[in-house]
Amino acid sequence: MRNKISVVGAGNVGATAAQKLAERGLGDVVLVDIVEGIPQGKALDLLETGPIEHYDSRVIGAQDYAPTADSNIVVITAGLPRKPGMSRDDLLFKNYEIVKGVTEQVVKYSPHAILIVVSNPLDAMTQVALKVSRFPKNRVMGMAGVLDSARFRTFIAMEMQCSVENTHAFVLGGHGDTMVPLPRYSTVAGIPITELMPKETIDRIVQRTRDGGAEIVSLLKTGSAYYAPAASAVEMVEAILFDKKKILPIAAYLEGEYGVNGYYLGVPAKLGSKGVEDIVQIKLQPEEKAALEKSAASVKELVDKLSL
Repeated sequence: MRNKISVVGAGNVGATAAQKLAERGLGDVVLVDIVEGIPQGKALDLLETGPIEHYDSRVIGAQDYAPTADSNIVVITAGLPRKPGMSRDDLLFKNYEIVKGVTEQVVKYSPHAILIVVSNPLDAMTQVALKVSRFPKNRVMGMAGVLDSARFRTFIAMEMQCSVENTHAFVLGGHGDTMVPLPRYSTVAGIPITELMPKETIDRIVQRTRDGGAEIVSLLKTGSAYYAPAASAVEMVEAILFDKKKILPIAAYLEGEYGVNGYYLGVPAKLGSKGVEDIVQIKLQPEEKAALEKSAASVKELVDKLSL
């Protein structure tokens, strides 16, 4: 039996994720959106792409959740996008209602699914999905660190004029202005970047990583990033479906790890068939720990506003 992956939200992120899921042959894809005709049209377009791109994944679009029944994984991208001048915090209450409603429908039709939340503000929305679904914490996670680390890796490769395949990067913390890139654990061909470039350069690309989403919003003017966010979610889906035990930076629910209890925060985690199978703890220097505590406090503030 084929895997079934449902993507809720047929906007740029959701539709691009559906495309990548189908092209990789990870399973059959259901694209859901409240706008009549949009998910059906995009799904049919993707289905007709199969003969050219050589995939047999079935792709269907729907306004309701019945076709998503018994999904293995549900990727939640639904929500209002950030607009120029809008912070992720501004989206909090509007997207709370959206993610709450989506999660209720997902639970109704796919009670055994694993949830990957992409909606912003990401850490808080993932907490919404956990509370509403009442799923175990290993089956509810957020896509954040994969994207943030990819941005960090991109900027490192640009600075070093080397292949991105030679780069590895570590970003912890909440998905936003308080994220914590860790240069000490970020490498080029195994060599820490702290040995390859001056502190001023590292500080500059760390700040650009933190501003990565806002930079794209300011350039697009009428939207936000979607290629890299979609690719990041698909990498997580693949790690779970193939039981890869792949260690990726994701938003995971912490119960004491890194000194955080009862909140989602970006940390390295092992993804396999059960979802989040382990959280990898690394030793942090005092300034890194302080930055992570600040990031956790920012997430806590949002969650507390929602009274979760």
